[in-house]
Amino acid sequence: MSAGRLYGVGLGPGDPGLVTLRAAEVIRSAEVIAYPARPGEPSFARSIAAGLIPAGVEEIVMDVPMTPARGPAQAAYDTGAARIAEVLAAGRDVVCLCEGDPFFYGSFMYLHARLSARFAVEVVPGVTSVSAASARAGRPLSARNERVAVLPGPLSDGELRARISEAESVAIMKLGRHLGRIRAVLAGMGLLERALYIERATLAQERILPLAEAPDPAPYFSLILLTKGEDPWL
Repeated sequence: MSAGRLYGVGLGPGDPGLVTLRAAEVIRSAEVIAYPARPGEPSFARSIAAGLIPAGVEEIVMDVPMTPARGPAQAAYDTGAARIAEVLAAGRDVVCLCEGDPFFYGSFMYLHARLSARFAVEVVPGVTSVSAASARAGRPLSARNERVAVLPGPLSDGELRARISEAESVAIMKLGRHLGRIRAVLAGMGLLERALYIERATLAQERILPLAEAPDPAPYFSLILLTKGEDPWL
């Protein structure tokens, strides 16, 4: 018996209308799906794909804790990968659902690292939160030879300043409890007025605010967009 194929399917930032045709095709044909969820909470990834999931599909839920320490999450991916491997080894395909894009801060990359050497894998890309936020805010990310930096919020103040200074356009993710500190960094660089805060882009709860008015701490699904120079597309 040949082994099954693993699909890592990007679902986009939240609006089911942004799921790609290829992703929808793969999900509709699934017999087994897997997806991450915070312990005790419904899976956001599954909620995006809910209208596409066939009746009677087998579901593998990976409870992944959101903690600063890497160990608990890595253990959860170890457990999830072992369960998926059993299904694949039995000759059945597994469709793994992933918010956003699987390889852009995506949970699927951790399963890919554990399983791709043993099983065939297809990665279906998805719309990233950065692209969605840019579109919803009406804020182009780059033009001509401009540089775009995507930065994680937990970086130190000094590293944030250095990397922001090197790019014309910046997206800062993983805000959470770091938002106030990041806001102070941008204010100190004279860039606060050019920064936008986007929360839950494409969802009904979406908010787009000047960074000066953003909540602190910020929810998980939020980011900052900053464009520093003139508008070269005008």
